[in-house]
Amino acid sequence: MGQAGLFHKIILAQKNSQNRIMETLSKKIFLGAVGFVFLTFLLLNCTQYKFDPNPASNGVASCEGCHTDYAHLQKVFTPDTTAPASGCGGEAPHYEPYDRVYMGGSGFESYKATTHYTVGCVGCHNGTDYVEDKELAHSGDFISHPSMFYEDKCGSCHNAIVENFKTSIHQGTGQKRKVTIRSGLSGPADFDLLPAHQIEGYNSNCATCHGSCGNCHVVRPPIGGGGLAKGHEFAQTPDMISVCVTCHVSRGGHAYLGVASGTKADVHLTKMGLKCTDCHDGAELHGDGNPVDQRYAYAELPKCDDCHSGIATKNTYHTLHYDDFNCQVCHSQNYNNCGSCHVHGEGARVPSYMGFKIAQNPIPDIKTGFKFTLVRRTLAAPDNWEKYGVDEYANFNAFPTYNYTSPHNILRWTERTQVAEGASCSSNCHIRNVDGLLVNKNLYLFEEDLLEWEKGATAFITVDGKLPAKWTN
Repeated sequence: MGQAGLFHKIILAQKNSQNRIMETLSKKIFLGAVGFVFLTFLLLNCTQYKFDPNPASNGVASCEGCHTDYAHLQKVFTPDTTAPASGCGGEAPHYEPYDRVYMGGSGFESYKATTHYTVGCVGCHNGTDYVEDKELAHSGDFISHPSMFYEDKCGSCHNAIVENFKTSIHQGTGQKRKVTIRSGLSGPADFDLLPAHQIEGYNSNCATCHGSCGNCHVVRPPIGGGGLAKGHEFAQTPDMISVCVTCHVSRGGHAYLGVASGTKADVHLTKMGLKCTDCHDGAELHGDGNPVDQRYAYAELPKCDDCHSGIATKNTYHTLHYDDFNCQVCHSQNYNNCGSCHVHGEGARVPSYMGFKIAQNPIPDIKTGFKFTLVRRTLAAPDNWEKYGVDEYANFNAFPTYNYTSPHNILRWTERTQVAEGASCSSNCHIRNVDGLLVNKNLYLFEEDLLEWEKGATAFITVDGKLPAKWTN
């Protein structure tokens, strides 16, 4: 090859190299420009998620500055316009509006050290930050309780929990099921088809406990007074007393703590110090994504023999009755009952009382293996919703007025398991005729125990004709 040809090849190679360099540089410039535009878009459109390490430095002209200034909150608070929540546990304790939204104390300091804090106030609550005017700060799409929209507000980080929680019984689906079916509809999916005034009544009275994520993890349940429980701290494990017992006060909490006269606290509390979440874990409380008709249908429910293995043949009593009764029939104390509620009217017309009733298992398709179980009187009555424009349920007899129950007041030695020296093991539970008096008959639910309007709904679970004939002769 001549010098001219060689020179030509060198020049051509240099041009190709320059072209490749320019092409690469052009791509980088293009990608850089795209990145710059995208970054600019984020800065302009997602400023509500911008983390300010010291937002309170703006004083009351910021969400945090306002809500950590107690004196300022007292000046600008809006008085309540609705009556406080109430429910089976009585009236909710009262907190002033400024106390319910004050972020202060050790709880707030703990909150500031978490990822939730870096999201920023408007990241969850919307509204406008860094303004002093209260109306402007709470304007537009402001949300006071973001977990009311938990699919959007909580789901971006806790997607699996949120997906499961859609069908959680804590949403009130079991309660809604009974209301809708007794109203002549098919189930909780039809709840929105109920008369508007009845839905209003449910939300004002029944939904004071059934809530969303924040009611357990950030704020007090409405029946507990509402408002921030501990300076906006997110509690991964709900507090047993201020959350669990606050909602389950007249049933679970009342029994577990041994509140009622003549009762003792549950042995699982006194001997082992167990809290609610030691047995009822997050998988159960959040749900598993599969809709259930009622709480006893949960696959994740704890069972006695999860911990007490081999109890079916532990002693003679278990051997004889393990397939006849649920454990509480022998190991429960008296428990709280009430009934016949006028929702938002005069309340329970059968006032709260301590009782103990054994009946036929009302849910044998769900709680299999038990012929007889404890039952608890419910608030059901044909005219439950009279105060909300519904004179009577269309299908009241769809459910009995006594529910399957498993009181959380367990003792090893109860009035059933502890008998006098020399007495038969059955002396405190079997019905027997003593000089014309049927001893222990009060432990069982007979049709004669029902009010007249209860019989159509409940007679099928009474023990009439289902006990050994010699017991009642």
